[in-house]
Amino acid sequence: MTPAAAAGSARSHLNPVTWSLSTKLVATVVGLFLAVTLATSSLTVVLLRGFLTDRLDADVVAISQRLVGGPGGGPDGDGDRRPVGAPPGGAGGWMSLVLSNGTVVSSYYDKGQTSGTLSEEQIEALNAASIGPSPRTVEVESLGTYRVVAAVDRQGRTVISGLPMESVTGTVSQVITLIAGGTIVGFILVSAGGLWLVRRNLAPLQRVAHTATQVSTLKLDSGAVALAERVPDTDADPRTEVGQVGLAINNMLDNVEGALQSRHDSEQRVRQFVADASHELRTPLASIRGYAELSRREREPVPASVTHALSRVESEALRMQGLVEDLLLLARLDAGRPLDREPVDLSLLAMDAVSDAHAASPDHRWELDLPDEPVEVTGDSARLHQVVANLLANARTHTPAGTRVVTSVKPDGRWVRLSVTDDGPGVPEALQRNVFQRFTRGDDSRNRAAGSTGLGLSIVDAVAKSHGGDVELRSSPGDTTFTVLLPA
Repeated sequence: MTPAAAAGSARSHLNPVTWSLSTKLVATVVGLFLAVTLATSSLTVVLLRGFLTDRLDADVVAISQRLVGGPGGGPDGDGDRRPVGAPPGGAGGWMSLVLSNGTVVSSYYDKGQTSGTLSEEQIEALNAASIGPSPRTVEVESLGTYRVVAAVDRQGRTVISGLPMESVTGTVSQVITLIAGGTIVGFILVSAGGLWLVRRNLAPLQRVAHTATQVSTLKLDSGAVALAERVPDTDADPRTEVGQVGLAINNMLDNVEGALQSRHDSEQRVRQFVADASHELRTPLASIRGYAELSRREREPVPASVTHALSRVESEALRMQGLVEDLLLLARLDAGRPLDREPVDLSLLAMDAVSDAHAASPDHRWELDLPDEPVEVTGDSARLHQVVANLLANARTHTPAGTRVVTSVKPDGRWVRLSVTDDGPGVPEALQRNVFQRFTRGDDSRNRAAGSTGLGLSIVDAVAKSHGGDVELRSSPGDTTFTVLLPA
């Protein structure tokens, strides 16, 4: 597969329009789960951070009040120890800065394991932050992020105090980690559980689709049709949506089966009528021919006009008898009557048929294309001879004098191809799809003098299929080929 084709295939798989219903449902459930989880998790983190920050602010304010109101009014300026009045529990980390008219009086920080005075850069950062009585967040170099607040003691000095936000950020980070882990676990569980539930609930729909697929593969165009396939009663419960679909399919199949049975019964009656009528017509037609021939052989002088009339009667009776025989043959094939099964030399049969065609129309150029070895098939010799004769008669009838007609027999794997090719005007495109149907005639063949009944090619098709074969047509002006495929 080329890279472009692979990319196109990948895009097709990613396109939701091409997804199956189960995939869409699972994707929808998982998407909703992720959306709800993301929304609730984000809200939880925001509210938790706000709550922890408010608590930290309360602690910062309490420390500020303690430092401002403690003995000495605040830190005593000794940077090597905690000032008098340091808040209890301050060992967790805190800081203070005392300014008098912008001058640093004292500074102190405690990080638990370390403590000391603030550096000039840290003091400048606190001064530049414009800290007021409301707690705010300040980034202090080397110490981290603090919530700080400023207050004025009884001596008029500005006392800045603060607490680190490590406890807030740490707690929020832990909660985010827990939420992420829970989301991943939930994603896996929802995906697996959703897929199982969706498949379980769509199983009835799949069984309904399986039934419809089985029906779609049945041969319904001819013959007796029995639609035994039905959606199971458990999947045709009208109280469920899938059951309503299953019930509708069952009702449709009942109606289709009834219609097909009615059609089959009607076809059987027509076929029986054709067979009976054809059989009944054989005797009177034979009598007409016999009396016409007998009258022409009378010793007494017969007027020329009467002789011509009797000749026409005999000719038309012969044509009608051929039509009746063709109808009887089609009726037998439709009824499925078995044909003879014996080895048939198809090469010899083609030679005989071409010889007969040459005698009937010497103005055409008749040619044979046969392999060196005889080609044999198993079938009915008389019917196969009629197939070749009908194809040659079709070429003779619908092509002008001088047309080259080639009859070939070639083995082709498990098939034998019997083809008749001519360089005549070809079969009109509009007629090609129906050329093997009964009573199909081209414009030229409507002339009854040509002797066409419109049944010749339909007999070719019926005989070929009775032998387990098929027929093909490929036609264009100057190149028309009728092919009969027979099992080797």
